[in-house]
Amino acid sequence: MRFVSFLKKQKDQIGIEVNGKIYDLFTAAESIDIELPARMKRFLKTWESNFALTKKVEETIKKGKVKEDFRIKDVKLLSPVPKPTSCRDGYAFRQHVATARRNRGVEMIPEFDQFPVFYFTNHNAVFGEGDVFVEADHLQKLDFELECAIVIGKNGINIEAKDADDYIAGYMIMNDLSARTLQMEEMKLNLGPAKGKDFATTFGPYLVTTDELEQFKIKTPNGNKFDLEMKAFHNGKQISSGNLKDMNWTFAEIIERASYGVELLPGDVIGSGTVGTGCYLELNGTRALEAKQRGEEFTQVWLQDGDTIELEIEALGKLKNRIVKKEKDYSILVRKKH
Repeated sequence: MRFVSFLKKQKDQIGIEVNGKIYDLFTAAESIDIELPARMKRFLKTWESNFALTKKVEETIKKGKVKEDFRIKDVKLLSPVPKPTSCRDGYAFRQHVATARRNRGVEMIPEFDQFPVFYFTNHNAVFGEGDVFVEADHLQKLDFELECAIVIGKNGINIEAKDADDYIAGYMIMNDLSARTLQMEEMKLNLGPAKGKDFATTFGPYLVTTDELEQFKIKTPNGNKFDLEMKAFHNGKQISSGNLKDMNWTFAEIIERASYGVELLPGDVIGSGTVGTGCYLELNGTRALEAKQRGEEFTQVWLQDGDTIELEIEALGKLKNRIVKKEKDYSILVRKKH
């Protein structure tokens, strides 16, 4: 099943996608005397029972007995989970980590293979498809990051990896937008990332439930992986290619780590981290090394005002955003003390 959140009367509303159309789930359910929450936040609090009821609504829609619908292009899609209870981002792809470190001239850190790590990003700066408004400083080496994210569907603490996949409500595309100049400056203090990351993260277009991905599933002793191709397009040109199955740490293992001594809540979002080749930080570094070996000059590429960045994951859809600089030219980089 594919869930969305969309804007209706200036409020986020939960919907489901069926054959290219969006159905207002609350209204559709009400028409067949089923009571469901109107918004994703409440829906996730009792995910399992609500999901079972939604299956009945979907069956009714497919039979043509529910008429209200919107074509996808006619609605403003939000992040499928517009207001996550928290947002963590992992570091699961070894290729990305190793390549980025090589490009900086440092050895691969052995701790990567010992335990999964993550950081908290700003769950109040979450957006769906469409325009993303950024400050002037964000446009100093503005980067995309091609990722997948999961949404937690039930409470749990000290969850073991062998049980953790049962806590996942669904999967969605994640773009961890990163202002690299801010990020690299602040991380010299060994704390962060913070201002380089907290301004915008985009998700969508759908929250795809696990049952939809059964044909792509790869079972491992440490949780499920999925054979899903991942791509990124900058202004229509493909710049990145990877696969979700290449995660060296599964979502189950990340959940195990994240839930240690801490209760995970319905609506918590956890990102996979960047797939190999899935950001300009990595791509620029690799191309710069190759150009140096050939004795050539290399000009770095970053996202600019007016650019579009589109992320695609097989079976999860396409997430397209346009970068828009805010009109007021406000900078914190110029406010540094000397």
